[in-house]
Amino acid sequence: MESLPEAVLIRILASIPAVDLVLVCRLVCCQWKNLVDGAALWILKCQQEGLTGAESEEDAENWQNFYFLSKKRKNLVKNPCGEEDLEHWGEVENGGDGWKIEELPGDFGKEFPSEEVHKYFVTSYEWCRKTQVIDLRAEGYWEELMDTTQPKIVVRDWYAGRRDAGCLYELCVKLLSENEDVLAEYKSETVTIPEDNDGSWTEISHTFSNYGPGVRFVHFEHGGQDTLFWKGWYGVRVTGSSVTVEP
Repeated sequence: MESLPEAVLIRILASIPAVDLVLVCRLVCCQWKNLVDGAALWILKCQQEGLTGAESEEDAENWQNFYFLSKKRKNLVKNPCGEEDLEHWGEVENGGDGWKIEELPGDFGKEFPSEEVHKYFVTSYEWCRKTQVIDLRAEGYWEELMDTTQPKIVVRDWYAGRRDAGCLYELCVKLLSENEDVLAEYKSETVTIPEDNDGSWTEISHTFSNYGPGVRFVHFEHGGQDTLFWKGWYGVRVTGSSVTVEP
């Protein structure tokens, strides 16, 4: 193998699973270590697997991190659309008649932009809030990555009213340390949806970047209520919540 041209060896190594490259191949010899730590190998793996978007990054670490973050990218919010009732949602505040899960489009509502979403959570005549805490290490995002690279943490949520009732909506997301100190925070304004709204769905999003070292958890909280104080479930509707760690 040592007699092979470097370009050929890179092509061979690129066919090996990424985890094995880092944990096994990198330890074989100095040459292999240098190749695994270099940009060319990861650029090739990104090209082979159709991962694009890091072309402007030149140093090797960015390409390796780009590869791993792209492969791991997924929604870290569990049960974002109510398919499992309120499973995975903690610190639930059930004002009025509490949270309820309904089928889309619901009374006086509209279909969701994505056909993959079939349900939503709906609030009542007093404030309803629910939270979910995401453990980044448990999801595979190691400490050095979060402290040094500080990949983007992108938060998204969708909300809507029903055409016959006004409502309120809020979103608050915090990045927490090991000791649950708040290192960064995004809090939306209190969104007021008027009674004569068209029932359409609106996306709200925020991207955390350059947030500093120490982030270990993401605390996601959203909620709302109706503004007419009608018994039942006339408050804001929420679904499709997501938190993703991106290159």
